[in-house]
Amino acid sequence: MAEAWYEKSFGQDYLLVYKHRDMMGAQAEASRMTGWLHLDPGSHVFDLCCGMGRHSLALAEEGYRVTGMDLSDVLLEEARRLDVRHQVEWVKGDMRAVPLEGPFDAVVNLFTSFGYFETDAENGAVLREIGRLLRPGGRFLLDFMNARYVERNLVPYSERQDGAVTIRESRSIESGFVFKRIVLSEPGKPERNYLERVRLYGKDDFERLLAGTGLILDQVHGDYESGAYSEEDSKRLILVGTREDK
Repeated sequence: MAEAWYEKSFGQDYLLVYKHRDMMGAQAEASRMTGWLHLDPGSHVFDLCCGMGRHSLALAEEGYRVTGMDLSDVLLEEARRLDVRHQVEWVKGDMRAVPLEGPFDAVVNLFTSFGYFETDAENGAVLREIGRLLRPGGRFLLDFMNARYVERNLVPYSERQDGAVTIRESRSIESGFVFKRIVLSEPGKPERNYLERVRLYGKDDFERLLAGTGLILDQVHGDYESGAYSEEDSKRLILVGTREDK
């Protein structure tokens, strides 16, 4: 069976390509999201697809109990390295079938860690898992790209240098997905090639996918400064809601 793109792309080179993502930004975003989620002190938060753990650690610094889960051994190893105070429980797992029971007071899914799969059924399974993991009345936040903004502002190609490594990124929209193809070149070494592919879901698509999950959408934000969501102009589509209280 062929290796899925997300099984290859979230390795050591991912840490290089995305090393500009900093802890200060994660702390500011965590502070804003906990306000939207109306969390009590000590609430148990599940960071679904936690990556290298920036937001998990920021949430722990805010005083919450945090469990972070990812499929990538490399990113989980980096998260554990950064977690010098052992504040977070780190778990390996697939977001379509989370190996935990919960219940959690809140589940967050951040930095466009959704829409990785071919079908609505598979992507919808992630939302059903969020509903399963939340306690009744628990809160969720899903931070996704704004599909219409991406379509209008896609940068087809960019190139940058990191030491001896040249990073080339090509972007395209094909059959309802946004593709990013990444090539890393380094003198004396073979080129390394990676693919990222995410379904371009809009607000209406999420409302359709949420049907039957027990999750109710309460708020939609266009950025972490509480900007109103605009389909044309917002860079983000941040969905906040509640699991039905039953």
